[in-house]
Amino acid sequence: MPRVVQSAAAGVLFAVVIAACGASAPTAPHGVLIAVGAENQYANVIAQIGGRYVSVSAVESNPNTDPHEFEASPSVARAVSAARLIVQNGAGYDTYMNTIEAATPSAGRKVIVVQRLLGLPDSTPNPHLWYKPTAMPTLAKALVGDLSALEPSHSAYFAARARRFDASLQPWYAAIRQFARLYPHVAVATTEPVGDYLLQALGAVNLTPLPLQADVMNGVDPAPQNVSLQDGLFAGHRVKALVYNQQVTDSLTASFLATAEHDGIPVVGVYETMPAPGYDYQSWMLAEVNALRLAIGQGRSTERLR
Repeated sequence: MPRVVQSAAAGVLFAVVIAACGASAPTAPHGVLIAVGAENQYANVIAQIGGRYVSVSAVESNPNTDPHEFEASPSVARAVSAARLIVQNGAGYDTYMNTIEAATPSAGRKVIVVQRLLGLPDSTPNPHLWYKPTAMPTLAKALVGDLSALEPSHSAYFAARARRFDASLQPWYAAIRQFARLYPHVAVATTEPVGDYLLQALGAVNLTPLPLQADVMNGVDPAPQNVSLQDGLFAGHRVKALVYNQQVTDSLTASFLATAEHDGIPVVGVYETMPAPGYDYQSWMLAEVNALRLAIGQGRSTERLR
């Protein structure tokens, strides 16, 4: 997959890995609002809406690490304490943010929890909400409201950038519709539910048992019968692709990858944090759809986005 150059809107993002030892709290020029995204895909969208009036950092931004093993450090607390706006995923995915926010209270701070924006319960089984096509437009609207409340003189600017952001999602939506027309109800397998919301939007049918996906996501040994069922999907060529969490691999997921490749099933890697540099949120999502099209239509694997 060719590398996509970040848009000028996304260029204002500096996705800092603020877990580095000794990092000080972010600072910004006068008139620039400090914001934090718990995951870099949310930081990217904040940057696209906030533009020159917002300085953004991301807590989690390394696509080569397991987000589930992330441990917040004092430097993360310093970044959160300085932020006037925070966006986090919710649904049990980044609960460390709740602890830090409670320990560094700020009366004027705005905190957006995407799970709540989407009206989802705390018990939502799949927390990877950024793969929902409705998630980021909903977030963009909420950002306009909160940024305008914090900086009323720039409200028209924020609203205009949100309209531009919504328009920039249209190629992704068009690719989703085209995929659904070309490959209706195509069968796939997964290692985890990371990309399941996108697969549902594409009209794909995930034949991997949900308990197996959940067990892999939670680091639990899955039932042997579910492992056998998964292997049978590849051996029997009942699926057209294996979608796997590129950031989290262990002996079990490695065996699924090896079995799929042995049986001629193309594999597609999905991510829990936005691959960077080279992508903004829109180009990342479009690249994932294009990778799935290559897998289904041409039998080509895309284990990593380039």
